[in-house]
Amino acid sequence: MADGELEQLAREAFSLSEMARRALKFELSRRGLEVELQVSAEAPEARKFSKLVTIRQFRDVPEAHLAKGVLDSAHIESFLFDANIVGMNWLWSNAVGGVKLRVREEDAAEAAALLNQDSPAGTKMEGIAEWKSQRRRFPSA
Repeated sequence: MADGELEQLAREAFSLSEMARRALKFELSRRGLEVELQVSAEAPEARKFSKLVTIRQFRDVPEAHLAKGVLDSAHIESFLFDANIVGMNWLWSNAVGGVKLRVREEDAAEAAALLNQDSPAGTKMEGIAEWKSQRRRFPSA
């Protein structure tokens, strides 16, 4: 690793095992880098806890995972609720209100806008296949 990478790792040393911390400390001293290992995470009062809001509900688990994938690719943290219950028996979907896709309240508008976008009109892969979409959107909550 480069010196900068080791310094970054030292700032995140709280996520390492004790043996990995010792190895990191040894490597830092071997290279003559004067970096202090941060062995504790942020103070609890510094963390921000946000309210989660449901932005979509799905009858089927695969469709919920597709929507979650869209948000994950945009680096929007999202959570699926009741996916295991519905996955065990899809008939329970109506009883529990389907699979719920939830995001932090401050990300809700951006996440909804992403899920409301039209899918691409078509993709052509030379010599392989052509894909045409149905202008499909994810269902609204």
